[in-house]
Amino acid sequence: MWQSYLNGLLVAAGLIIAIGAQNAFVLAQSLRREHHLSVAALCVLCDAVLVSAGVFGLAKVLAENPTLLAVARWGGVIFLVWYGAKALRRAIAPQAMADAGQTGPRSRRAVLLAALAVTLLNPHVYLDTVLLIGSLGAQQAAPGAYAMGAASASLLWFFTLALGAAWLAPWLARPATWRLVDLMVAVMMLGMASQLVFAA
Repeated sequence: MWQSYLNGLLVAAGLIIAIGAQNAFVLAQSLRREHHLSVAALCVLCDAVLVSAGVFGLAKVLAENPTLLAVARWGGVIFLVWYGAKALRRAIAPQAMADAGQTGPRSRRAVLLAALAVTLLNPHVYLDTVLLIGSLGAQQAAPGAYAMGAASASLLWFFTLALGAAWLAPWLARPATWRLVDLMVAVMMLGMASQLVFAA
């Protein structure tokens, strides 16, 4: 059982810690201190549900239905381009945010809906979290322990990222820093969208 738990922890940590759309979103929210702990908790919950679903059968369903992955891919491309373009606009012309009346903090509901979109409209979550982590977990001696290990990795990573970035926020709270964060988010989102288009 403990071996399966450690396998889940290590495999998930290796995939989750890689910089991606979800991590960039959590980082940006944490630097803004805008509902960052709620965002981290939502990401952990989504990962736990998706890994468990993959371990207990969804990985096989997705592998046998390429149409579902294609729908996820193109939905993800549309969302990533839209979100990346917004971040790029803020990075290039910070006044654009003020002109749109978006300088104030967003509601928890709006932030969590955006976090859900970044998580669930990203096809990599299905390829990595469900197919790869899930299919490996299905082969473990204790699949439930493996899923718990993967969820533990997610819990440790997202709360470390959220708390660490929020702690650094006072030192990074300069307009140039926000522009750099928005530029990083834009590059990440648009880069992932282009990868999905070329992969198709």
